[in-house]
Amino acid sequence: MPSNRLSKVQKHITKKKGNKALHENSRDTQRLQSASARDDKLNRVASARQKQNRPYLLRIKTFQSYTTEHRSAFSIPEIQAIIEDYLGRDDEELATLKSDRRPGRPPSTRDTLLQQKQAAEQGEYTSGFWVPDLEDFENLKTLKEWNGQWSSLSTLSFARISKDGVKRESSFPPKGMS
Repeated sequence: MPSNRLSKVQKHITKKKGNKALHENSRDTQRLQSASARDDKLNRVASARQKQNRPYLLRIKTFQSYTTEHRSAFSIPEIQAIIEDYLGRDDEELATLKSDRRPGRPPSTRDTLLQQKQAAEQGEYTSGFWVPDLEDFENLKTLKEWNGQWSSLSTLSFARISKDGVKRESSFPPKGMS
């Protein structure tokens, strides 16, 4: 889709001029350059958005895998157990990185990044961890049938589950504490 505008401009100019060369500073050259710049910008923005959404997609895929064999809606303590299991997913890697490090050496970049990610997720869990609403049976069925695309997540309902068991409705996409 992003390269749609450039192809339209190229097609229009080719129809108008044929295979003749364009002048360096002609209007048609300027149109091609601006269409190309626009497409580059759209591609950069789209890839940045995908990179930003990737952690949420992975989170929802993980919760989808937890629900595959479950037939009924979850209770809050069950959801909290799933969240705590999800938060501990990098514990083994952190332990191996720490054990492989020589005494007195600073932590590796990977070690630091994992610790920062865990601290951020623990903070989010304290105030309310963003997850699909697993208490609703219809939402659970929709999650099981989810195809893995960001755009199809709008059909799901989400909630924020805090460490002390409080559930609040949330919106999609996640914004702050909504």
